[in-house]
Amino acid sequence: MDLQKRASGIEMILSDVDGVLTDGRLIFDALGNEIKCFHAHDGLGIRIWMDKGYRFGFITRRCTEVVRRRAEELRIDEVFQGVSDKSTLLEEICHKYSIRPDQVAFIGDDLVDYKIMRLVGFAAAPHNAVEEIQKIAHLVTRQPGGQGAVREVIEFLLKSRGEWQNFPF
Repeated sequence: MDLQKRASGIEMILSDVDGVLTDGRLIFDALGNEIKCFHAHDGLGIRIWMDKGYRFGFITRRCTEVVRRRAEELRIDEVFQGVSDKSTLLEEICHKYSIRPDQVAFIGDDLVDYKIMRLVGFAAAPHNAVEEIQKIAHLVTRQPGGQGAVREVIEFLLKSRGEWQNFPF
């Protein structure tokens, strides 16, 4: 299936957090609080995607307050933290929103994302994803994780359906 056609049917994006929405580094302050850096371009891209009526969700292996707060700030539809097998959630999410796995995109960067990326209709990876993930991704971004990779995926998906040009810049 051609990449544009594959991308045009996507109704929901699910994304890993560490290494995709962040650069993957785990930073802790002296009190043990975790610090993450999110890129504003990704946040705006997520809002544009959702404002056009599509859904977005986080599925991450780690469990942190900062991810919960970022999701709340962006009004993310679904947030799953502490998930070791991300692929098990796909059927539940598809059932909840009456969509098929081929209507879901997943953005991942490491081996824990492999199974779910093989099940979805559109798999994307940041430029700095591990080799095994890049090999199965339909799209590898020019940007690394935490530096606008998610925005790049969103722009690609919206351009594939002719909706980026209609955005009121």
